[in-house]
Amino acid sequence: MVADNKDEEAGIPMLENFDGGNRDAAVEARPPPSGLRLRLPQTLAEVVDNGPVSVMAYCVSSISMTVVNKYVVSGDSWNLTFLYLAIQAVVCILAITTCKQFGLIKVATFDPVKAKRWFPISLLLVGMIYTSTKALQFLSVPVYTIFKNLTIIAIAYGEVLWFGGNVTKPALLSFMLMVLSSVIAAWADVQSAVSGDGSTDKNAMSTLNLGYTWMALNVFCTASYVLGMRKVIKQMNFKDMDTMYYNTLLTIPVLFAFSLLTEDWSSANFAVNFPVESRNSIFVGIIYSGLAAIFISYCSAWCIRVTSSTTYSMVGALNKLPIAISGLVFFSAPVTFGSVSAIFLGFVSGIVYAWAKAREAALKALRAQALPTKEDAEPSHEERK
Repeated sequence: MVADNKDEEAGIPMLENFDGGNRDAAVEARPPPSGLRLRLPQTLAEVVDNGPVSVMAYCVSSISMTVVNKYVVSGDSWNLTFLYLAIQAVVCILAITTCKQFGLIKVATFDPVKAKRWFPISLLLVGMIYTSTKALQFLSVPVYTIFKNLTIIAIAYGEVLWFGGNVTKPALLSFMLMVLSSVIAAWADVQSAVSGDGSTDKNAMSTLNLGYTWMALNVFCTASYVLGMRKVIKQMNFKDMDTMYYNTLLTIPVLFAFSLLTEDWSSANFAVNFPVESRNSIFVGIIYSGLAAIFISYCSAWCIRVTSSTTYSMVGALNKLPIAISGLVFFSAPVTFGSVSAIFLGFVSGIVYAWAKAREAALKALRAQALPTKEDAEPSHEERK
C-alpha cells in the first residue's frame, strides 16, 4: 500500500510524491517527541538521527514495496486486483489505528464533513492505484519504473496550466531524457517479443499492449490525483498521517464494492489466484504491502528531517536504479542492450530532474532574500527629517 510522490511504488502510495509532485510540500518533517527520545538508548537515538540509515531505510522500503507488489500480481491467472488493494487498505488502517491507540502517532479524529469533501480525491486515488497495479502486472519492473517518470512530465505541465507554474530549461532537458528512455524501453520490449526468425509472439505483444494501455491510464490518473490533492489539501489543513488515514479509510468501501461487482469471488477462482504452493507467501506479501505504506511514509519524513528535502529528492531519483535492477534480479526481466540503456537514461533523467528542482528552489530562496522588506522600503522617521 504506498505514497509519487510520490515517491509512487506500486500499491497505495498514500504519501505523494514519488512521481514528481511537490515532495517538499507533501512531507512535513517532524522530529520524534522529546519524551520518547529521552527513553531511547543512546545507540538507538544515534540511529534515529543518522542520515545514511534513514536513506537506506527509505530505499529498502521503496524497493521491497515494488518487488512484493509485482510478486503478488504476477501470477498467470491473477484477476483479483481490487480485492488485493482492499485487503491492503484494511491492513494499513488497522496498523494506523493500533499505532494511534499506543500513542505512537497522532491522527485527527474522523470528521464526516471533511470525509465528504475528501471523497473525490479518494476516488482519484483508487484510479491511480488500480491502474498502477495493472500496469505492473503486465509490464516488467524496469519498464514500469522507467514509464513512471512520464507522470512527472504530466504533473509539471498540469501545474503550469492550473497553478501558474513554470518549466525551466534543466527540467525540460530531464523531460526529454525521460521520453527518450521510455521510447528505448518500449523498443527493447518489442524486440524481446520478436523471435529469432522475425516472427512475433502474439501473446507477448498482447501482454505488452495491455501493459502500455494501463500505464498510459496510470499517468493520467496519477497526475489528476496529485494535482487534485494539491488543490484540496491546503483547504483541509491535513497533516501527512491525516491524509493517509482519510485516503485509506475512504478507499476501503470503494475497493470492496468494485471487487464484488467486477471480480469473481468463487472458490474455484480463489484457488487459481492463490495456488496452494504459493498461498502463504502471497498472503504474507499482501500483509507486508499494507504495513509498508506506513513505513515508507515514516522513512520519507525521517529522511527529510535528518538530511534535507534536496537530499530526499535526489535519493528518490537514484532509487529508481536499484528498483529497476531488482526486476532484472527477482523476475528475470530480459537483459538486453536496449533495456540496460533505457534504465541508464531513466536514471540520468531522474538525477537531472532532482538537480533542476534543487536549483529552482535555491534561486527562489535567493530572490526572496533579495526582495526588500516593508521596513527597508519605507524611510524611517529620522530619514524623513
